Amino acid sequence: MIITELLERNARLYKDEVALVEINPSTERDNAATWREASLIETAKANSPYRREMTWSEFDTRANRFANLLLSRSIKKGTKVGILLMNCLEWLPLYFGTLKAGCIAVPLNFRYAADEIQYCCDLADIEVLIFGEEFISRLDEIHSDMPKVKTFFYVGQGGPRYTEDCWSLMKFCSSVAPPVDIKEDDYSAIYFSSGTTGFPKAILHDHRGLYHSCLTEQNHHGQQKDDVFLCIPPLYHTGAKMHWFGSLLSGSKAVLLRGVKPEWILRAVTEEKCTIVWLLVPWAQDILDAIDSGRIDLNHYLLDQWRLMHIGAQPVPPSLIHRWKKYFPNHKYDTNYGLSESLGPGCVHLGVENIEKVGAIGIPGFGWETKVVDENDCVVPVGEVGELCVKGPGVMKCYYKNPDATNEILKGDWLYTGDMAVVDEDGFITLVDRKKDVIISGGENIYPVQIEAFLRKHDKIKDVGVIGLPDPRLGEITAAIIEIKEGMSCTEEEINEFCNDLPRYKRPKKIIFADVPRNPTGKIEKPKLREIYCHGRLVEAQIKS
Repeated sequence: MIITELLERNARLYKDEVALVEINPSTERDNAATWREASLIETAKANSPYRREMTWSEFDTRANRFANLLLSRSIKKGTKVGILLMNCLEWLPLYFGTLKAGCIAVPLNFRYAADEIQYCCDLADIEVLIFGEEFISRLDEIHSDMPKVKTFFYVGQGGPRYTEDCWSLMKFCSSVAPPVDIKEDDYSAIYFSSGTTGFPKAILHDHRGLYHSCLTEQNHHGQQKDDVFLCIPPLYHTGAKMHWFGSLLSGSKAVLLRGVKPEWILRAVTEEKCTIVWLLVPWAQDILDAIDSGRIDLNHYLLDQWRLMHIGAQPVPPSLIHRWKKYFPNHKYDTNYGLSESLGPGCVHLGVENIEKVGAIGIPGFGWETKVVDENDCVVPVGEVGELCVKGPGVMKCYYKNPDATNEILKGDWLYTGDMAVVDEDGFITLVDRKKDVIISGGENIYPVQIEAFLRKHDKIKDVGVIGLPDPRLGEITAAIIEIKEGMSCTEEEINEFCNDLPRYKRPKKIIFADVPRNPTGKIEKPKLREIYCHGRLVEAQIKS
């Protein structure tokens, strides 16, 4: 099956029911006291600057109109269509319209600088680019140097002279699905890697993988028609969209929240009666810190219907979940592991019934297989570290136009993730670090994730990133970049004393108090930390040697 058929089914069965809601808190003055007076009595009005909504019928109609707009320009099946938008109500209809036209959807990171946009458009052979007002200055800078892009569609009013008004043109297009023959083996989308080793790589997927993501998500989290999913992460990333696919399969409502403040999240859960919320670790920490500090009073919110909180995109500190369960004892919890190369979350998941295994990423997901191997490609014994490999319907077809990189990560049907992991006696997988992030100090392999998880147990630490710094004698030494909770102070001596419970070789040799940068999907930006803190150490090491 093709996921566009699920949209068409929902438009038939649930025509006038709400499919998507967009909440934009920045359009309102953030007056918590005023909101508390009113919000528990009535929800926000539909289709205001703060809240917009779309029915399943409107969703499908807009997707059909955009598909027909593409085809009216003689755009052929297989053409790459770039989508550069913030999360908004228009995003998914344009994505589905691209698929309905038989084109390949290419979502772009909304944080890309102009040169990164240009690079990705060229790499993916994008011929049509859709963008919104937030990106005008970046596109003004580069549009004339993008010869492969034949058409620039603008979403909004008063676009630049080199663009066409996408939404106005769609009004003149048919609302009937175009008769394009799409098969499961046809290419569907290109997603970009996080670019942790330089510019991103383009990851090519097919329609079979997209549909299987729907099945995986619903199998893991049991979305039903009356569930409401709160989606906060960016839609350009596989994580957000593939979790939303559970709502697509069940025909249930989803809410796109444009903001991550704890008050905004809890307000959206209250007003929209959300039952499922996917959080990144920093957002969950912020909610708990706001409750601990008294800035948030849970009595001001209606949260009884909230049944599931799940986290992905990075290892989850067990201490965080223990804190969470203290305030939300009735919540089911799950963590999901995946890569853009495996179509996002779900190739491994903990499972809501396995809360006692918190700290592990879990077991193979629905329809997936896993193995952990050594450098000779032999499966390692229980408890030993090796590289995690996954196999299933969501494995990428290739890195587009990059056969060498493809051959490094794909071996037969297996995807070699680059993540180092161990498997316990019950078959549960725990990540220990990225293969490229392992620190080798005096011949010992040190896994930063293990040290980060330990340090996050400290009451004053909000976030931490551990990296290796060059050292002339040991090769590398361990450095911990520590972000302290707001309003608190901490000394290096306190941290060193706390670390006495670690084996000596794992104790950080250098403590740095600073902010910990994370990308939009919640991952610590280790390359940025190395760029900031390693260069001077490398020069120093070279001088000493």
